[in-house]
Amino acid sequence: MASLPKQIRYIIGNEAAERFSFYGMRSILVIFMTDYLLFEEHQAKGVYHYFAFANYFVPVFGALLADRLWGKYKTILYLSLFYCVGHAILAAFESKNGLYLGLAFIALGSGGIKPCVSALVGDQFNHSNQHLLQRVYSIFYFSINFGSFFSTLLIPWTLKEYGPGVAFGIPGILMGIATLIFWLGRKEYVVVPPTGKESGSQFLQIVLHAFAHRKERAQGQHFLDVAISRFGAKKVSGAKAALSIFTVFAATTVFWALYDQHGSSWVLQAKAMDRFIWGRQLEAAQIPAINPILVMGLIPVFSFWVYPLVERLGVKVTPLRKMGAGMFLLALAFFWLGFLQSRLDSGQRLSIAWQFCPWLILTAAEVMVSITGLEFAYTQAPKEMKSTIMSFWLMTTAFGNLLTAVISEMNRFKSGAMEFHFYAFMMLAVAGLFAFLASRYKPHDYLEA
Repeated sequence: MASLPKQIRYIIGNEAAERFSFYGMRSILVIFMTDYLLFEEHQAKGVYHYFAFANYFVPVFGALLADRLWGKYKTILYLSLFYCVGHAILAAFESKNGLYLGLAFIALGSGGIKPCVSALVGDQFNHSNQHLLQRVYSIFYFSINFGSFFSTLLIPWTLKEYGPGVAFGIPGILMGIATLIFWLGRKEYVVVPPTGKESGSQFLQIVLHAFAHRKERAQGQHFLDVAISRFGAKKVSGAKAALSIFTVFAATTVFWALYDQHGSSWVLQAKAMDRFIWGRQLEAAQIPAINPILVMGLIPVFSFWVYPLVERLGVKVTPLRKMGAGMFLLALAFFWLGFLQSRLDSGQRLSIAWQFCPWLILTAAEVMVSITGLEFAYTQAPKEMKSTIMSFWLMTTAFGNLLTAVISEMNRFKSGAMEFHFYAFMMLAVAGLFAFLASRYKPHDYLEA
């Protein structure tokens, strides 16, 4: 059996340590703001979600730096230093100004490197070993959850026992270690050079030019074909591929609108349930720790048993089919939560054990959509747009959070059960739309030579 390129260990090690630092810091943000900086709860939630949005919006700019100026390696290394500075500011200054400045540096670092790290993983493969991509992205995602699980257990306890300086300092140290691990692999990486300022994808320019000259399009021509005379057939072909990917990605925005509620509405439901398990009362905020555990368990289950079994049954397993199935699963989880919430709303007292099956379904959906999305985004992206398309994949999470925030602010639901069911039906509708779009998508593999 072919082995993975040896430089992958540096990228995976970096990712595990970086995710430990990020999730550890994020797990105590709201408590730090309310208990130490004396924010009102609604203010703390606002700052938290603005920070989350920034982390998934900044990737656009990190991708531009990587694709057109610095390349992926330099972008990751330089922005990781900003990341470390942000952690240091949070650890050193227990103030609102320190909070805002520290989070700004962390958002710049974390968001900036997001599309580059996952794209750099794909750069280490070519046509001779492309069959290993699914395995390496599974390992990559496993490392994320490995770091997330242990930091979510450790850092909140550290805040309670030793205060903010130590609690924010530990993630800072881990980010420093992550940067060092990444730097140690510098001589091993396959480094794809940036395309340069003038030789980039020019996607936006091509789309705008095509729109401005839409009346010149001949019957039967693609919308973008009118731009060939100015930008050339190769760039227009890449823009077509990107436009097709963006269309598919748009439907996943709703997936993330539901998925990221596992840290909000799911926790609030848990708060109303009986959390006494195995002789110990669990905190509602501890319940999401089950997610990374399930992810680490389900990744090999899907990779080595579920997907091969489906193939043996005569159904070809493609990335888009995995993602579509994951969306339908997430709708099922929300229907289940709606049922539980209706019982709680009627005054019944339910055990937290009733939430286990929705957590299992949500995690299965995550494995099918999130890991697969990374693989799909890389293989379907033309060379000059790999980090850019990775950044658009991440932006679906940003706008998913924004969608949830807007719906929550409208507060149109008469009960919690109605809200869960609303999201479930919305996910079902979008999953059907995704299945339609996926059936019309023509895949193209763009791998490095």
